Parts: sequence; structure tokens; C-alpha cells
Amino acid sequence: MEVILNKTIDNLGFEGDLVNVKPGYARNYLIPQKMAMPVTAHNLARLQQEKEAIQARLERERKEAEALAGKLSGVTIQIARRVGEENRLFGSVTSADIAAKLAETGIAVERKAILLNDPIKTIGDAKVSIRVGYQMTAGITVQVVPATAGE
Repeated sequence: MEVILNKTIDNLGFEGDLVNVKPGYARNYLIPQKMAMPVTAHNLARLQQEKEAIQARLERERKEAEALAGKLSGVTIQIARRVGEENRLFGSVTSADIAAKLAETGIAVERKAILLNDPIKTIGDAKVSIRVGYQMTAGITVQVVPATAGE
């Protein structure tokens, strides 16, 4: 089934794109969630009228993503955690911890945008990717250090 995307969806396409999806996915998810609309003569005419506005919005989002990627590139954050014997962590460092630490530095990132397959469970440096826009990521370094007695 062919649909017109109302918003950019990862792994599917940009806003305003005509994409081919399975009928059930379109009927049960995309259309009810207002993420897409069926291809009709009326909807195609509306798409043609809104094409410039969509292009301007996508360009603005791309520039914002590039600016955020520029802020994040080379950033190193340090998270202190309690450790036990053999420098093993009590608990782990999750994407929520990373998002909170980035917010302290003045960089607002959603927890869901942090691409962390498994929580960090060891002391040391870890490379973490952050999704800043459609098909655009930036890398940061997370240093997990032992907490001192006062923390």
C-alpha cells in the first residue's frame, strides 16, 4: 500500500515522501497515528501545495541536527559510581544517567536518542552514539569512575 508520510520516520523516510508499506502497517499504525495518509488525488494535490514548506522544515531540522552534532562531537562526560571488590560497579550506567549528565552540561538530549545497546557495567571509557536527527548520529565518550566516599 502506498502512503504519504506526514512526519519523518526512522528507517522509512522523510516527511512528504511516497513510500510503499504493508497494508496492515499503514491501516493499523501509520494512518491512525497521523504519521501517514493514503495516496489519493486530493492528498497528492495537498502535498504539492505544501512541498516548499516541507522542504524548508526539513532543511531547518537538518541544520539543527548538525548544530547539535557539532556541540556533541568530542564531548566527554564523567559519571561516578560506587564500586565493590575488583572494581565492579554496583548497578550500571544507563541512557537516563547519560542524558541527565548531558543536561547538567547544558546539552538537552532525549533519553531515547542515546543509542546504548546494554547498560555500562564497567569502570573506564565507553563510546556512546547519540541520534541527533534522521540518519545522523554523534559520538561522545562516557568515563565511568569510582565514586569517592563523599558521593
